[in-house]
Amino acid sequence: MEFDAKGCLSLFERLLAADSTTGQYEAVQKVVTDLLDEWGVAYDLVHKGGVIARLGEGGDPVAITAHLDDIGLMVRHVNADGTLNVCPVGGLYPFYCVGENVRVHTRGGKVFTGSVCRTPNSIHVTEEELRDTAGDFRKNVCVVLDEAVSSAEETRALGIDTGDIIALEPRFHFSNGYIKSRFVDDKASAAVLLQAIQALQKQSCLNRKVYFYFAVYEEIGHGTTVLPADVKDMIAVDIAPTGPEQNSDERKVSIFAKDSRFPYHWGLTNELRQAAMEAGVDYVMDIFTPHYGTDCDGSILAGHDIRHAAIGPGTLNSHGYERTHIEGLKNTYDLLMAYLNR
Repeated sequence: MEFDAKGCLSLFERLLAADSTTGQYEAVQKVVTDLLDEWGVAYDLVHKGGVIARLGEGGDPVAITAHLDDIGLMVRHVNADGTLNVCPVGGLYPFYCVGENVRVHTRGGKVFTGSVCRTPNSIHVTEEELRDTAGDFRKNVCVVLDEAVSSAEETRALGIDTGDIIALEPRFHFSNGYIKSRFVDDKASAAVLLQAIQALQKQSCLNRKVYFYFAVYEEIGHGTTVLPADVKDMIAVDIAPTGPEQNSDERKVSIFAKDSRFPYHWGLTNELRQAAMEAGVDYVMDIFTPHYGTDCDGSILAGHDIRHAAIGPGTLNSHGYERTHIEGLKNTYDLLMAYLNR
C-alpha cells in the first residue's frame, strides 16, 4: 500500500487528541487498541503500560517501536497565591513552554485549563535585570489556572495538588506540506507505524514475525526495557533532530549511525541503508549527540541480546513546537516497508 498522507495525518491527530504526558498513558493507549481491534490485529498490553501488536510468523522476529508518551509538567506544590509551582516530566525546558496553554489532570479525574507564565509576568512592571533572564521552573515559572483562585487553599479545594499531571496543548497545524505541532516526537512516528500495520495486515504473508511496540515511557528512558523473549532485531522510529552540523532534513528519513550513548548496530544499520537505496528512498545518515537517545538504548542497557537501529523524519525544534514535512513521514514509511518486505 502506498503512503496515504491524509490517512497518516488523521491518525496523528487522533493520537494528539489524547493527552499523554509520560506516566499518563491510558487514553492514548486506548486510541491505539481501538484501532487495532477495528483492523483485527492481535496485540498484547504491557503490564506497566504500552501496546505490542503482532503480525507475521517465522524468521528472526523484529520489534519496530515508536513512543506514545509526551514531555510535560507535574505539580510540584501549590503556591500561596493559588498558582502552581511545576517541575518537568522528560526533557522540557521553560523557554519552550512559557506562554503555552495547558490542561491539569488531577488524580481525582478532574481536568482544569491554565497557562504557563513567568513571574513577574509583565515587562511593563518588571525591572530591567529580570526581563532577559531564562525561565527557571524552581524560581520564576508557574502555571496560572483559568479559575478564580487567589490562595493555596482555594486551589486545593478544586482537587489540585502535588503530583498532578500537566499536559501542553499540541497546537497541530498543517500548511504547504509542513506539519507543525508539539509531540511530532513521537506521535508522528506512531502514526507511521499504524499506517504500516494497516498495509501489512492486508498482505498475504510476511517473511518474519514483526512486533509493533507502542511504548509509553521513552521520554524518561525505560520505554522498551521489557521485550518479547524471541526478539532478535529492534528498530526505533523516532525524530531526527535538525541542526547546524546535522545531515537530517525535514523532507527525508534519517538512518541513525550513533546517538549520545553509543553507535547503532553496524550490520542492521547497513541493511536499512541497502533497503533505502534499493527502494529509491530519500535518506541521509546522521549522528545525534550530545543529548539524544531512543528506546533501543534502553533495551540494550536492559540486557537484551538484540541488534538495534533507528530511523526517523528530520524534525525542527525538538522538544518545543516541532516541525517536520509530510515527505519526511512518507520517506520514513517507505523505508520501513521496504525493509520489512525484503
